[in-house]
Amino acid sequence: MRVLLTGGSACGKSTYAEQLVSALPQPRYYLATMRPYDAESLVKIARHQQMRRDKGFISVERDVDVAAVELKPGATVLLECLCNLTANELFDEQCAVDAAAYERILAALASLEERCDNLVVVTNDVGSGSPDAYNTSTRHYVETLGRLNAAVAARFDEVYELVCGIPLRLKG
Repeated sequence: MRVLLTGGSACGKSTYAEQLVSALPQPRYYLATMRPYDAESLVKIARHQQMRRDKGFISVERDVDVAAVELKPGATVLLECLCNLTANELFDEQCAVDAAAYERILAALASLEERCDNLVVVTNDVGSGSPDAYNTSTRHYVETLGRLNAAVAARFDEVYELVCGIPLRLKG
């Protein structure tokens, strides 16, 4: 099963994803993509690790190259989240755009799909705003993540939008 969960910030995507994955077979991997770039992000990562500690996940902190993660046979994978992964792969340390990031991320997701029995991907809906409201690099990020979301939604079995913690089935 392949499931994409989308929605706005703090709408319940992560909570729903964890509930969904917890009902699927083990081994269950929590593939966390947040990059530890400052003290605040380190605190947030530690808080997230604590929140999922007793939920039966094998936690893997991986901010780029998710295709390199080793998985046991029959794995269920929760990728949290495509937004962070896209930013991490798209921009280098000087914030220059890596034009190959889109294809690299799609290939990494395809690799995960081939190597696990269940894959749940969390992402954000970024297509609601006006592109003119963003600077060039942010616009490039929004466009890349939007294209990735569309590509993943097209090939996944189920797609849900979370609104106020309520999953709305869009596909499947």
